[in-house]
Amino acid sequence: QVQLVESGGGLVQPGGSLRLSCSASGITFSSYVMGWYRQAPGKQREMVALISSGTPRFDNLAKSVKGRFTISRDNAKNTVYLRMNSLTPEDTAVYYCYAESGVQKYWGEGTLVTVSS
Repeated sequence: QVQLVESGGGLVQPGGSLRLSCSASGITFSSYVMGWYRQAPGKQREMVALISSGTPRFDNLAKSVKGRFTISRDNAKNTVYLRMNSLTPEDTAVYYCYAESGVQKYWGEGTLVTVSS
């Protein structure tokens, strides 16, 4: 059974930072492209960041988060991270962990990030 479990969300003030973690099980983690999507209230789910499975490692970040967010992975721990700096209220959303290998795609249940003073 595949499980993607997010953690690290919460309430943060504008300008603050958070680090999200996603622990994966039931998949050959190192073979999967991993990533983060988010969905704000009343909006469609959008890609935030993706990181490749192989080496050299490639990542793809949405324009809105470039320079502020960083994605990384630790294959030994089956975990992908999203470091978020300089958060703004526009970053408020449910953040979902994502795993993809070919036609196999999996989602976590999400973790809520609220940026508010």
